[in-house]
Amino acid sequence: MWGNHSKLLMVDLIGHGETESPGDMARYDIKKAAHDLKVLLDQLGIEKTDMLGYSMGGRTAITFGSMYPERIRKLVLESTTPGLENPAEREARVEQDNKLAMKIETEGLERFIDFWESILLFQSQLNLPKEIREQIRSQRLRNNLVGLANSLRGMGTGAQPSWWDKLKTFDFETLLITGELDEKFCKIAADMASKLPNATHLSIIDCGHAIHVEEREKFGTIVSEFLSNT
Repeated sequence: MWGNHSKLLMVDLIGHGETESPGDMARYDIKKAAHDLKVLLDQLGIEKTDMLGYSMGGRTAITFGSMYPERIRKLVLESTTPGLENPAEREARVEQDNKLAMKIETEGLERFIDFWESILLFQSQLNLPKEIREQIRSQRLRNNLVGLANSLRGMGTGAQPSWWDKLKTFDFETLLITGELDEKFCKIAADMASKLPNATHLSIIDCGHAIHVEEREKFGTIVSEFLSNT
């Protein structure tokens, strides 16, 4: 749908998909991931871009916007956060993500995916057709064990900087999308919208954390219309 009016680049972040999963923990840093995106755009000769990010990808997109605001035309953020402002909350989240990383390493990827699919954040996906759920699971199982564990340790919400104070400097149009069943991220998005100078927040009814999965066509239409409008 977006390809009708855009050149679409779908990037696997470090430790995910087809991108490398190095053992060097220093490489797993959200600011380095944002810099990688800048280098990619430079190599492709793209001066200004629309950027869309979901969850951790959204945190990376916010990081990119904080570091290179002149490179963004419009920003779409799905179910994400600028980070944690409270140092104690960051410390607790780092500890939590370290435990999850150890769970991946000790129990294996399949056991971890079983656990991941059972958490409340993704319960609404149980309403999806079996074929779709199997496709999602298959995609998750193609990830690299080392990459996922290191990504949790180095690029988790607690490990990254808080970008809340940077939001007021985002002078580009920003679209925030959340699912109404995902109360945590609906509240975060509402707080973000109050700080962003040019933001719209849409909450999709009967939908959870991953709107692009649960309401694929609706999500595509919303994003396409937002990016097409000038």
